[in-house]
Amino acid sequence: MERLGTGIGWRPEIADAVEHLPGIDWVEAVAENLCPGHLPESLLRLRERGVTVIPHGVSLGLGGADRPDADRLTALAERAEALGSPLVTEHIAFVRAGGPMTASPLLEAGHLLPVPRTRDALDVLCENIRIAQDALPVPLAVENIAALLAWPGEEMTEGQFLYELADRTGVRLLIDVANLHTNHVNRGEDPAKALAELPVEAIAYVHVAGGVHRDGVWHDSHAHPVPAPVLDILTDLASRVSPPGVLLERDDNFPEAAELERELTSIRGALDKGRGRERTHVTDTTTAPPASAPQASAPTAPAPAPAPARQRLAPAQAALLSALVAGTPVPEGFDRVRLGVQARALGAKRADVVAKVAPELPEILGAAYRPAFLAYAHTHPMTGGYRRDALDFAGQLLLSGGPENAEVRRELRAWWLERSGPVPRSTRPAVRLARATRRVLLRR
Repeated sequence: MERLGTGIGWRPEIADAVEHLPGIDWVEAVAENLCPGHLPESLLRLRERGVTVIPHGVSLGLGGADRPDADRLTALAERAEALGSPLVTEHIAFVRAGGPMTASPLLEAGHLLPVPRTRDALDVLCENIRIAQDALPVPLAVENIAALLAWPGEEMTEGQFLYELADRTGVRLLIDVANLHTNHVNRGEDPAKALAELPVEAIAYVHVAGGVHRDGVWHDSHAHPVPAPVLDILTDLASRVSPPGVLLERDDNFPEAAELERELTSIRGALDKGRGRERTHVTDTTTAPPASAPQASAPTAPAPAPAPARQRLAPAQAALLSALVAGTPVPEGFDRVRLGVQARALGAKRADVVAKVAPELPEILGAAYRPAFLAYAHTHPMTGGYRRDALDFAGQLLLSGGPENAEVRRELRAWWLERSGPVPRSTRPAVRLARATRRVLLRR
């Protein structure tokens, strides 16, 4: 595996700071925010300096019951080629559910949700990863995610699940030590045990990020400083293996460049501390698998996931997502309190992201934006991307008679009409609704 060194997540808000931070060997950019033919000038300058750029996908949903979408895979491949990247990364998660397999509406989570650590889910994930590997021009690495809730009836620990996934597919692992900390706080899982069970030789690189404790759980916010327990897990990992790369993630509440530099210094210190420890752990090519895991060998192509595995996983994921975003009953076996916390977190994230992709909405609505959007989100699941969500929210608000202020209403109506544009002929419900909304608003 190529040595990457120390990196930071590239975001437009800190692009200038990233370019001037000392000791940055590589950066990671959210793949869906990049257009191959119009790459940001900042990323082009970094590439010219020899800084490696890796696209980090968030929308494939490799852990979902459906096979990966061919268009999304093509888009990810195009970004890897445009950036000259040595690999691409995604997540062990599902992000949408429903649709033809369940004869129910397709719902979007707008967030990374955990897959159950079961044989069915592992079979489906292995096949989906193999499909992705065949479609991508460079190696794929997949990331463990943070979770606020646990699936009932899980059959493996996280370390066992990741070990078998890597063993069966040859996929590389992006280990997020902040997510191990999140799962420790929220689910009582021991990060040291997870590290002991991991196939450390499969690690492509490591994520480090901050979070916050709220509503009785730890939220992996990427908007707060990296806490000491996360650095301690990084030190433990570094005492077991020298990771090819380590990257600081920050997605919101961006600090000054000096604070980013201090965080990077702390990360390097945690790595040095781990490397300096007496190596009591087995490392690299001599790593021993956990007793419950299969013996590591050259990856073999997994057998296709049997259709019944997908058919069992699909309704389970749809029921959970529907409970989270559509207010349907909580599936049996889930913690109702935790599911409520997750549902509120999803709604808050939708409101925050819509405010970013359509900043005119909070400007037009002012303090009324957030409560109005949260009320809308409670009864209107996201069925498309965030830009579609912004348009749907504005249209629904107008159709329901709001806002009360006539001037604000005129401004919002003008914004919606300008962006909704001509609607193609279609019988899809979302398009029919958009056409009907447009007809109503044009008459007003």
